[in-house]
Amino acid sequence: MARKDYDQFADELIAAVGGKENIVSVTNCMTRLRFVLADESIVKDDEVKKIKGVMSVVHGAGQYQIPIGTYVSDLCPVVKAKLGLTEDAMAAGKAKAESMRVVKKDSFFNKFFKAISGCILPMIAPMAAGGIIKGVLTILTTFGVLTSDNGIYLILYAAADALMYFMPIIVGFSAGKVFGMNPYTAAVIGAAMLYPKLAAFVGAEETLTFFGLKVTMLDYSQTLLPILLAVFVASWIEKAAKKIIPQMLQLMFVPTVVLVITLPLTLLVVGPVMTGVSNALATGVNALYNAVPVVCGGVLGAFWQLFVMMGVHAAMIPIILNNITTLGYCPVNAILGLTVWALAGVALGYALKVKDGETRATAFGTMASALCGITEPVIYTVALTNFKRFICAFVGGGVAGVIGGILGIKFYTWGGDGIFRIPSMINPAGLDISFWGFLICAAIAFVVSAIGSYAVTSADEKA
Repeated sequence: MARKDYDQFADELIAAVGGKENIVSVTNCMTRLRFVLADESIVKDDEVKKIKGVMSVVHGAGQYQIPIGTYVSDLCPVVKAKLGLTEDAMAAGKAKAESMRVVKKDSFFNKFFKAISGCILPMIAPMAAGGIIKGVLTILTTFGVLTSDNGIYLILYAAADALMYFMPIIVGFSAGKVFGMNPYTAAVIGAAMLYPKLAAFVGAEETLTFFGLKVTMLDYSQTLLPILLAVFVASWIEKAAKKIIPQMLQLMFVPTVVLVITLPLTLLVVGPVMTGVSNALATGVNALYNAVPVVCGGVLGAFWQLFVMMGVHAAMIPIILNNITTLGYCPVNAILGLTVWALAGVALGYALKVKDGETRATAFGTMASALCGITEPVIYTVALTNFKRFICAFVGGGVAGVIGGILGIKFYTWGGDGIFRIPSMINPAGLDISFWGFLICAAIAFVVSAIGSYAVTSADEKA
């Protein structure tokens, strides 16, 4: 049940994690408050877990994570307000906390994926909305309700596809914030990469040159990695420019220097190199999956929710997104979506078996939450209270994952989870095995897990 006394809730959380002086920053994802703390060791997990409304505590990705529920987006601003934290203050606090560490806690790998995730996570929600719209439009055109030249189709498809097409601009803005540079300058770099007169040289016989150097112009629409590295380089150029240029001239001349150096460097070196890396990464992931689809499908389908529970699942987002932008689909995320249905099935089996009315209602609520793509209520209130039920989810998801791997189901555009994942499984060319196969596999994951959960649950259990 959602806790609505946000002021009191926020006060209790702040006190429990060591008070204002121990909190460097706080953000939220779909269900968790994510604290960066100056000293995580002083926090007592048991005390935090006792707070009404807290599901559990997770240490992961350099953060102290507290699963709350889907209303966390309403609670987080209250916590921030009580702490007096602005975006600039949080960024400065993170830098200060990191510089004071004698031993850096994060590996290069963790820092790399945290930075990329920070650039990508802000656009997940509108990207998911676009995926749902694309899926609905594909269904309508498949069944002849609309045609692809119809005004309704064109306008709605523009809304759905704009973020993907102009990704370098949007990611550039986010990356500017993450890498500590002017985000508007970063967005301009992304926009220049898509500039129509430059894009006209993509595949053209005429050669584009810069001071005699040949520029291999590539199509940077719907690309991710080139703009990320470009903004990272630009952030260092901006820092250097601020050291050299007098402060009274910085407003105009710092972005001038950044753009004049960064864009040619991006088009000559960064863009082509990172496009090659992007293609290699997507090809490698796809080749590994295609080589052993049964094993990959089984392992990912069974155990992915463990990564969700540990709070490190966001590290997979850049790989999934790179697959979509490079290949046009992602087989890995097709399988990951089945694990949600497995947990929903666990909640159903539990709800059907228990006698206590309040417990049953809670279980049905967590099932509904899982079917809408939020699994943490099931994990912490149903699965982990009897680990045998979590094993049932492993089995159901693993069986479905194996079948999904054999069928070769693919995820085509970013969307939600649970029932909102279904439109993302629609091939833009029309309904095929990815759509029908996913429905079959989701049903298998749901039913197998439900049966197992029912079998291992005692009728007298209470939440």
